[in-house]
Amino acid sequence: MKLTQLFSHWKGVRTGLLEIIEKFNDDELDHKPYEGAWSVGEIILHIANAEDGWFRYVIQRQVDEWPNEHTLKNYPTMEAIKELLDDVHAETQAYLAALEIDDLKKKLKAPWGREITIGFVIWHVLVHEIHHRGELSLILGQLGREGLDV
Repeated sequence: MKLTQLFSHWKGVRTGLLEIIEKFNDDELDHKPYEGAWSVGEIILHIANAEDGWFRYVIQRQVDEWPNEHTLKNYPTMEAIKELLDDVHAETQAYLAALEIDDLKKKLKAPWGREITIGFVIWHVLVHEIHHRGELSLILGQLGREGLDV
């Protein structure tokens, strides 16, 4: 079994995320639900940053440090952010397509020293996206609009 099959529900999670993102406009990228919170744009970019960091830095070591270029300065529009999400996720899907089920058990040492498995990373990133997707849905509700209902 390929991991793309095991994690095929990620496609539905991503579809829901994109559905929520479509409900925000560029003027709301700076909206913060409360003082000290991340803005809508920062939350969405954080989803891309976490996926990129866990897969490209922690697992594959394609970069020498956790990516920090995913900022509103570099991605100032919803269209640019959606393109980043698509690009990062396409790389993740390509990586998953190359793995076998037994690869989930492979251990690696995270750059900060903790021993983790590839399976842990995949589940962590997926759950992370679900968490922040829910946060964005809640913010829509606070703005008086309908969030995601799945």
